[in-house]
Amino acid sequence: MRRAAISVAAGAMAASLAACGSAAESGGDSDETASKGDAIKVGLLLPENQTARYEKFDKPLIEKKVKELTNNKGEVVYANAKQDATTQNQQVDTMITNKVDVLIVDAVDSKAIENSVKKAKDAGIPVVAYDRLAQGPIDGYTSFDNEEVGRVQGKALLDALGDKATPSAKIVMMNGAITDPNAAFFKKGALSQLQGKVDIAKSYDTKEWKPENANSNMEGAISAIGKNNIVGVYSANDGMAGGIITALKAAGVSPLPPVTGQDAELAGVQRIVAGEQYMSVYKPYPQEADIAAEMAVALAKGEKLDSIAKEDVDSPTEKGIPSVLVPVVSLTKDNINETVIKDGIYTVDEICTPKFKADCDKIGLK
Repeated sequence: MRRAAISVAAGAMAASLAACGSAAESGGDSDETASKGDAIKVGLLLPENQTARYEKFDKPLIEKKVKELTNNKGEVVYANAKQDATTQNQQVDTMITNKVDVLIVDAVDSKAIENSVKKAKDAGIPVVAYDRLAQGPIDGYTSFDNEEVGRVQGKALLDALGDKATPSAKIVMMNGAITDPNAAFFKKGALSQLQGKVDIAKSYDTKEWKPENANSNMEGAISAIGKNNIVGVYSANDGMAGGIITALKAAGVSPLPPVTGQDAELAGVQRIVAGEQYMSVYKPYPQEADIAAEMAVALAKGEKLDSIAKEDVDSPTEKGIPSVLVPVVSLTKDNINETVIKDGIYTVDEICTPKFKADCDKIGLK
């Protein structure tokens, strides 16, 4: 149902953009009004810079789309909280002081941001929740189907295990930070696939999603379970997968058990090519970023989101938030060409550096 809604939303977005073009061409607005309507200021608050995606993809993609939608008259004012919720709240205050017309917020802590969202709303600034559903009076939300992310990861791990996937087979679950609402959805989706089919011998909620924390957790799991008794590792994202794999190697685990991931980070894709990481979840950032920009520009111009969002979600504090959820793809060595390369996320040269050239050749990545 969600995917159907997404398809409808995508069609509606195209129609709405065409309609906007027709209105402009027909001269429905005066030059002064059109100029005011396009000269908007979008505040963009991203949560951290540990994960490569935010600076490499999300920020430039949103900036590009805002420019396209505003005839190059719109401005994006950017700040990164570097995983600090207090800093992010201060950044919202600064955005309010600077009188941005709309905010796009990817919350460090979905609950801690609530009062800041209320402040923005009181100041007449609409807020789009991006990637994570923040609490408070949110006007629009776009992300990926996060339970589906977990289901894709869990299913991939079972596929990788094959006959080894038995109720007594011990795996480790390395979940994300409890301050991130998406982490709970990833976990829920993964558990829907894994529970009863394998033994979840150790499960961790990893503080701040940091690879070094995942590394420490994995060292503890290896000590508790035994390095030869771990058949697989569920990792909620690629950064943590890197820390996990480092711990497994340091413990002398060989061959490495299958390890999942998410975000299709370059290092993660390279580990997949090398056979160290089994899979990642590719999330089409361009689509998510475009939707966020469209929502933000529409709200800044006082327009409703009916033509963009064809479904809604509930947060712990708000009901019926207009939303668009973007589908995801399980990324393995078999479909790198059809995903991240086809979509222009990476080039073959970026992935297949001299260190990975032989591995790339083995899987036909040239």
